[in-house]
Amino acid sequence: MPTAVAPTVVSWPVALLKAMRPQQWTKNVLLFPALLFSQNLFRWRETLLVCAACGVFCLLSSGVYLLNDLLDIESDRAHPSKRHRPLASGTLPIPVGIVACIMLSVGSLAAAFWLSTPFAWTAVTYFLLQVAYTVRLKHLVILDVGCIAAGFVLRAVAGGQVIAVTVSSWLLICAMLLSLFLALGKRRHELLLLEEGATAHRRILGEYTLELLDQMISIVTAATVVCYTFYTVAPETVAKFGTTKLVLTVPFVLYGIFRYLYLIHRRQLGGSPEKALLNDGASLVNLALYGLTAVIILYWLR
Repeated sequence: MPTAVAPTVVSWPVALLKAMRPQQWTKNVLLFPALLFSQNLFRWRETLLVCAACGVFCLLSSGVYLLNDLLDIESDRAHPSKRHRPLASGTLPIPVGIVACIMLSVGSLAAAFWLSTPFAWTAVTYFLLQVAYTVRLKHLVILDVGCIAAGFVLRAVAGGQVIAVTVSSWLLICAMLLSLFLALGKRRHELLLLEEGATAHRRILGEYTLELLDQMISIVTAATVVCYTFYTVAPETVAKFGTTKLVLTVPFVLYGIFRYLYLIHRRQLGGSPEKALLNDGASLVNLALYGLTAVIILYWLR
């Protein structure tokens, strides 16, 4: 009878890093639009501040992910993919997860106050919202996806606060709509993947149907495109940037949304937006072209 292999010294640190979900840190890219659209991208001080703020949100969100996994261990074990998460699978000891959760949360919030007080209070608001979502709000229909969207909006606000600029209301609305689009796509994927076992993993999935989610996705998709288009041609936008050419970025937004819809419906990749986008070459090229076009218009074609 083979003997069990004792875990190596590095096994739990590796498991802890995995539990921190570094692949989801890409969500914190929403701290950077304020830097780009305030035309501070090539000012080293502001760029370093936003990079540091992004690092704070990466660690803060990792603390929240650990809290979520600690509270959802049993339901994660009933999920076909989440059962492989470090805490659910047992590769990360629960006491280590608890200590890491506390240290990441407290440490990142302390760093936030060191960077900027207004930024820090937004980070605190984000943290409290995520705790409320983890404990209760994710079990309330519609509010569950609304909380996810609010988290993205707070990221966008925080990106402006750390460099003391006000983020356009148009961009905040676009961030909210786009995050709702991603959250609804995630719910759709979960419902489709788990089928009859959906409510065993997450009770709130019993309140949704594929038809309802498809209708909600259609509404949010249209609203996102219309809102962003209006932003690019709004008089205040034209006056601020001194150009009407920002509308040239709209085709990239359209393609990005349509491509993601394709990934949801044809490749069933909506369960993890960051994986779907990072592993799709066409989406990455489109995002790079959008960023390049926006930089050229905002910084060199004024």
